[in-house]
Amino acid sequence: MKIRSIALVALLFAVSSFAAELHPLPAPPIIGAKSYFVIDSKTAHEIAALEPDKAVAPASLTKLMTAYVVFKTLQEEQIQLSDEVTVSEKAWRAEGSRMFIEVGKRVSVQDLLLGMIVQSGNDASIALAEHIAGSEAVFAEIMNQYAQALGMLSSRFVNVTGLPHDDHYATARDLATLARAIIEEFPDYYKWYSVKDFTFNNIKQPNRNNLLWRDESVDGMKTGHTDAAGYCLVSAAQRDGMRVISVVLGTSSAKARIDGSQALLNYAFRFFETRLLYKAGEEIAKTRIWKSANEVTSLGVLDDLYITVQRGAYDSLDSILNIPAILIAPVAHGQPLAELKVSLNGTDLVSEPLRALADNPSGSFWQRTRDSVSLWFE
Repeated sequence: MKIRSIALVALLFAVSSFAAELHPLPAPPIIGAKSYFVIDSKTAHEIAALEPDKAVAPASLTKLMTAYVVFKTLQEEQIQLSDEVTVSEKAWRAEGSRMFIEVGKRVSVQDLLLGMIVQSGNDASIALAEHIAGSEAVFAEIMNQYAQALGMLSSRFVNVTGLPHDDHYATARDLATLARAIIEEFPDYYKWYSVKDFTFNNIKQPNRNNLLWRDESVDGMKTGHTDAAGYCLVSAAQRDGMRVISVVLGTSSAKARIDGSQALLNYAFRFFETRLLYKAGEEIAKTRIWKSANEVTSLGVLDDLYITVQRGAYDSLDSILNIPAILIAPVAHGQPLAELKVSLNGTDLVSEPLRALADNPSGSFWQRTRDSVSLWFE
């Protein structure tokens, strides 16, 4: 994408680059799921979707939310990985998949996390919840509070394991949001989702995400299964600097969830790409600042700005820059002063404020007086 110099006025100006012919975009593969959602992790751009807002039973995908709360608690230094947790009878008696902790024994937070992430241990999940919140019910309320804060507005949790309950549900869109948050906020803990097996109490159990063996670009995240939920998988993969998250819910078999997830990941990487538009702190434009110490202020973004588009579309992007005709000092570093929009064939893809890349304080008495007079003629 090329951006030419743009007049600094209040109107919007479209700057078209040289168009490139795009190949037709095929429909996503049919995979036999109740719901799925595929996004680019860096931009959250929607790549493929099938009923992504349908509320369904999430089974053990619930443990992504459980883990998020534990990671937050670790981040806030309320607990440590080395802390020893005393296993309660409730945790020991947990139904379903287990890491086989024993009642009354003490197990480290780190081992419980690995037992939950790799072995999908319901017993580990309950033990962690009780250690942090005193009870599973209170911990579930914390899960809901964090879910709301993340924007997961169509999901609700009543337990930490994903065992069936009428009031326990999630959507593919919300689970993609959660997966993206874990990857972005907790890279040091995220690496555990690629661990292929874990041994505890002399019992070795493999990670149920078979994509870790099939596709070397896959490095996470979590499987789930109950009769109500069907077979589910949240997967994440990275190829050539592009990371894709796929959420597949309600397939008929473990093989179907793996094959379907693989097909969606391949589709995303084959037909889409994520490119860096501008680096943080790079000057994108300049604008006149009246009554300022420095007449001109550089504009840019404070974080790297990426875009996800169909492969081959990058050179056909259009940019629209809106800068008010009159901006008056003082200007603070990071202050939004303009707006950049990037579109393709009339569809907006990115809308981002351009911010001052440096402070620009008010000018001297003479500079302010001179500009006041000049503004009479603007």
